[in-house]
Amino acid sequence: MKKEKNVRVIVILECTSCVRNGVIKEFSGISRYITEKNRYNTPLELKKFCRYCKKHTTHEEVKK
Repeated sequence: MKKEKNVRVIVILECTSCVRNGVIKEFSGISRYITEKNRYNTPLELKKFCRYCKKHTTHEEVKK
């Protein structure tokens, strides 16, 4: 039997400004989102809302 490769993969997006600033605030943490992307595309980068920064920031793909 032939094993099929799935083209869609699950990725985790992480807030870039929280990572750079070290997140020293009332709530410590890093904003993360889980989504899917095409396996053959370049690294994913989206603007999402960060609840720790309280604004829309760039979220980049995290290596697993």
